[in-house]
Amino acid sequence: MSKESLETYALAHGLKPMGVRAPLFKYLREAWMRRDFAWTFAMLNQEAENSRTRLGAWWGILVPLLQSLIYGLIFGVILGSTRAPNFIPFLVVGVFLFNFISGSLQTGASSITGNAGLLKSISFPRITLPLSAAMRQLLGLLPTLLIMFAVVVIFDRSIKWEIFYLPAIIALMFGFGFGVALVAARLTVEVRDLTKVLPFLTRILFYVSGVFYTPAHLGLNDSIFGFLVSINPVFSFLSLARGALVTGYSVNASDWLNASIWTVVVVVVGIVYFWQAEERYGDD
Repeated sequence: MSKESLETYALAHGLKPMGVRAPLFKYLREAWMRRDFAWTFAMLNQEAENSRTRLGAWWGILVPLLQSLIYGLIFGVILGSTRAPNFIPFLVVGVFLFNFISGSLQTGASSITGNAGLLKSISFPRITLPLSAAMRQLLGLLPTLLIMFAVVVIFDRSIKWEIFYLPAIIALMFGFGFGVALVAARLTVEVRDLTKVLPFLTRILFYVSGVFYTPAHLGLNDSIFGFLVSINPVFSFLSLARGALVTGYSVNASDWLNASIWTVVVVVVGIVYFWQAEERYGDD
């Protein structure tokens, strides 16, 4: 049988070469059918990471707690009277949720390059790997939410009714984290050295996202820096979460709008940008 006949026979029976890019909507439909694979892969990776240390999953809670303690001691003293009201709950919410975004960026960046063996052996929509990376961060976030609630209750001695907004806020953050993971995954394939730069980019994002401050309390609302921070989607996510949890802060329509627009744009752009290079993943 000739090579052409073999290819015709394979295509007639639903077989196709590995890595061939399907049309976008068919591609997304195939990825949706494999969502269980993405979730299982996320859980297995999470379990594998936890098994490497004695404390395991506890590090997912201890690390942001230690970060909050250190940042609280440092920036609480540096900011002095200009620090945000109700500073401890304010800071804990900022640190815990920022770690989700930065984690999505970092695990998304390695989701393709770190699974070369899987990509070369199995044919599946590669988008499920960045999706799994975002799911993995969500798995790590869920236990820390309990610590956030505990800190808020201890310092506020009350729970706001706006807490019911939190599932929608987390859903928006997950969508944004997924989009970021998609972009980071392809960029890392294009430029492998990006992994060396990511820690610096993450640190810059930390300082311009209002994790430990707000432009208003620093008197920067009318400055260019204050404007840039206010349109930063991460700042909007943190502001929404603080409005839902922390006394003295409110949930603003402008933050909902900014966070929603950024999430939709990043997800759509991320999907198309990632899909366009589908045939290249696993070639190296």
